[in-house]
Amino acid sequence: MLCYKKAGIKLGAEAPAEEELDELIGNVFDELKERGFIAQVSDEDAVRRRLGEKTVTFYIGFDGTAASLHAGSLVPVMAMTHLRRAGHRAIAVIGGGTTMVGDPSGKTEMRRLLDEGLIRSYGKSILGQLDRYLRFDGTGAIAVDNADWLLPLNYIRFLREIGRHFSVNRMLAAEAYKLRLEKGLSFIEFNYQLLQAYDYLHLFRTYGCTLQLGGDDQWGNILAGVDLIRRIEETEVQAVTFPLLTTSAGAKMGKTAKGAVWLDAGLFSPYDFYQYWVNCDDRDVGRFLRLYTLLPLDEIRRLETLKDHEINEAKRLLAYEATKLAHGEAAAREARAASAAAFGGAGEQDIEALPTTAIPRARLEAGISPAELFTDVGLTPSRAEAKRLIKQGGLTVNDERIDSLERMLTTKDLGPEGLVLKAGKKKFHRVVPE
Repeated sequence: MLCYKKAGIKLGAEAPAEEELDELIGNVFDELKERGFIAQVSDEDAVRRRLGEKTVTFYIGFDGTAASLHAGSLVPVMAMTHLRRAGHRAIAVIGGGTTMVGDPSGKTEMRRLLDEGLIRSYGKSILGQLDRYLRFDGTGAIAVDNADWLLPLNYIRFLREIGRHFSVNRMLAAEAYKLRLEKGLSFIEFNYQLLQAYDYLHLFRTYGCTLQLGGDDQWGNILAGVDLIRRIEETEVQAVTFPLLTTSAGAKMGKTAKGAVWLDAGLFSPYDFYQYWVNCDDRDVGRFLRLYTLLPLDEIRRLETLKDHEINEAKRLLAYEATKLAHGEAAAREARAASAAAFGGAGEQDIEALPTTAIPRARLEAGISPAELFTDVGLTPSRAEAKRLIKQGGLTVNDERIDSLERMLTTKDLGPEGLVLKAGKKKFHRVVPE
């Protein structure tokens, strides 16, 4: 098991209250299905029955390919949270071993092989983010690192005991491998399915884990684990996958013009995280409320009836609840206050809540172009885009529209709150001199 103290992370600070565990109405599988979490199930009747009759130990793996999870990773995290709150035991597997091989699923090219120390660092960061949702307490939710059992494996013994149960023809028929055969599939990647299947076998033997969950692109890998346990242990375990989501506009979940919507506040601020949700497409509000919040379904159904300008109530609630889960209640309140300040009628105290960047006063004294400043603080992805918005009248400073590409910002433009930048109708940032 991952050593929490060694990793330097305080986990399990607040386990769910008993009354929270009793709030779930009916079978948690049916709730997950109604919320839109379920894509494929190995045996739906068996999964529903087990989740309704007894405590089930389940797991999801998270490979350490980046320093942070992003909003596109939240479907499996939220599903784990619902199951945890319903009284089932969650195992979060940090993929310290599998990340060293690289999952070919959904990739057109081989992943860059990462250094072992970097993988370990990424895993530690991801573990801290998962703890906000799952509250690792060593009982209802635990975290393990598959490097602990994969790295010591004897390769020849592994091939004899595990590899002999895999059919190459069946593996090549899996969607993840079929997509890669045209451009080339490396031998190291070909081993990934065996390792993931072995994870399931190890967790079954060690923790009595009988349910693996993951994204729909993992279906073949997960079924390989189900089949391996059936062959070796002569028992049935189950598998569930989640849909791979896009927005109604066709964009990949968790992506913006600025890049990924990271859960790490240092990479993507709580204010920007809040804005991502509050600015979602009207068509996505109900779906996102079901997937990314813990609000009761009855409340979500009410919010789904809101139309026109009233739908903003649902968007604000979605943004607040999603931000509270990812960053804590205090950060969610601050982000909400900053958003209120940006969108009218807020006083001086609220202005302080806006995301703020300090720049050297000498830079303002010398003069700085709006295109440069807006891009530097992240309100526009490039100077070219900023210039395009200037031509369209889409950039303002302290409520004054920038109407010329030759315009320069200096200390004369400073107001009582510094420079309050606005790009379009919904993106704000404050700049102060230092």
